[in-house]
Amino acid sequence: MLLKPYRDTLALPGIKSLLAVATLARIPIAAGAVVLTLHVVTDLGRGYGAAGLIGAAFTIGGSVGAPVMGRLIDRRGLRLVLVLTTVAEVLFWSLAQAVPYWSLLVMALIGGFLALPAFSVARQSISALTPEAQRLPAFALDSISTELSFMAGPALGVLVATTAGPRWAMLMLAAGILLSGVGLWLLNPPVRAAHEAPITAGERVPRRSWLGPRFVAVLLVTMAATLVLSGTDVALVAVLRDNGELGWSGLVMSMWAFYSLLGGFVYGTIHRSFPPVLILAPLAVATMLVSLGGAHWWLIAVLLIPAGALCAPLITSTADAISRMIPAAARGEAMGLHNSALTVGVALGGPLAGVAADTLSPPWGFVTVGGAGVLIALLVLPTELRRRRAALPAVSETPVAVPGLPEPTAAVPGAAVAASTTSAHPTNETDADRATSGTNAGRGTNGTSTMPDQRAPGGTEPVGYDDTLPAGRP
Repeated sequence: MLLKPYRDTLALPGIKSLLAVATLARIPIAAGAVVLTLHVVTDLGRGYGAAGLIGAAFTIGGSVGAPVMGRLIDRRGLRLVLVLTTVAEVLFWSLAQAVPYWSLLVMALIGGFLALPAFSVARQSISALTPEAQRLPAFALDSISTELSFMAGPALGVLVATTAGPRWAMLMLAAGILLSGVGLWLLNPPVRAAHEAPITAGERVPRRSWLGPRFVAVLLVTMAATLVLSGTDVALVAVLRDNGELGWSGLVMSMWAFYSLLGGFVYGTIHRSFPPVLILAPLAVATMLVSLGGAHWWLIAVLLIPAGALCAPLITSTADAISRMIPAAARGEAMGLHNSALTVGVALGGPLAGVAADTLSPPWGFVTVGGAGVLIALLVLPTELRRRRAALPAVSETPVAVPGLPEPTAAVPGAAVAASTTSAHPTNETDADRATSGTNAGRGTNGTSTMPDQRAPGGTEPVGYDDTLPAGRP
């Protein structure tokens, strides 16, 4: 029974091949950061600060480029973007190993902008391939596969860079990106569902129709998620190094990743997604509590259980929330912005934890990034509460059908008058009269509503409209 949501999801056409190709495509991307760092420090003879600047340039380029590439997918299709980004990134990794530092800095900015969008494309395709009832386990599987990619990618990058050298590692990344791009191009996963307007229809959706407070709130939670996670990564190394237990860092991080995999797996089996902010808050608090175990590596590993178990569910919930609120014609740009939020969080979390560890003490790295997550959760919470309050009237006003009694109508002004008018002319009332009276307007012959579905983009959350109201109700 526990595996049924996953079995049903994996049985959908195209899901298994998408997850397999996306997982492999993400491995060279995940290895990029560590390979760049080792190249700058080892081959170019620069410090870690200079390496961090290269990483920041790549991150900035990627944050700006992801929504641009997503919008291009919405307008022109996936394959054009795959060709453009694959060629650009292969050129970057092929040439980057042979240029001086300042040229590499400029190239990193451009390379990040034109990076292969394997992460956002996978999430966009999941939205197109899965019905909403099965989208949560599909995104959970995507989060699990992402964890696997980030467990394998950096390890392989370090292995090649420390044996053959960073330059060879960069050339292998070029080959890996080429294979990834070709694999995605051949697979050509759909970015629109069968019932949605195709890209060739040229449908355009104004940003103001979906880029609202709730979407921004989800982006803030997404950024906070990776801010806490990347900050925890740095704080772990700082604490273990300060204790003389740096050799245990690999084991502790592997256990942390395992907790996330397990949490993501369990989260995918539930029937209803939680609002992302309700997962961010406990994750942030649990991260702050990890600081209490700074004296022993095994105690840190134990205290990481609740924080780690919430990592994958939080990322899953943000992707799921965005997929439900965004119209298909803007899905690529929205998922690009989601990817940008993830990237910005990674870029902010590490330095924030590092500054706290240097100026106060290493355990304060956990407290600082966890506290930042709590602050962002408090900032976003009013938006979530307003959304829920706005949905309550639609739920409370909906009449409940009682077996054996006539179908009830909503208790609204004028309903009783309209009902009495209908009952006063049971035999002579014409169709035109009934349309004028408004009691049955907008309803089919079987009593069900034929009025258009008035729901938020994504079709899952009512926005206060009650389809039992008489026609003409404002």
